[in-house]
Amino acid sequence: MSDMLISSILTITVPVADQGAALDFYTRALDFEVRSDNPFPMGRWLTVAPKGETTTLLLASWFPDMAPVGGLVVGSSDLDALAARLREHEVAFDGPSEQAWGRQLLFHDPYGNGFVVSQA
Repeated sequence: MSDMLISSILTITVPVADQGAALDFYTRALDFEVRSDNPFPMGRWLTVAPKGETTTLLLASWFPDMAPVGGLVVGSSDLDALAARLREHEVAFDGPSEQAWGRQLLFHDPYGNGFVVSQA
């Protein structure tokens, strides 16, 4: 058996118009933590992730023509608490709702990137 050519997903690029405002949304509304915030020729190399997660989201402002990411599927152990937090931060969402595959909640960040949150 050979080694795996790709062994993990490290970072997913999420297009945003304003890195500072995106950082505020992801850290305050979603309680993500900053993993890196370094100067970069086209802005900042700014990554965030849920606490304990190894895959990060790169909040990139240097792709003005990049379409929003659709259907990022993430997990939550408490969809009702997430719904309350999103409501507190005035984020529109659908759910939580019961589906054939389990409970889920849907929302978009301020830049149109879509999230499907499944009960984990």
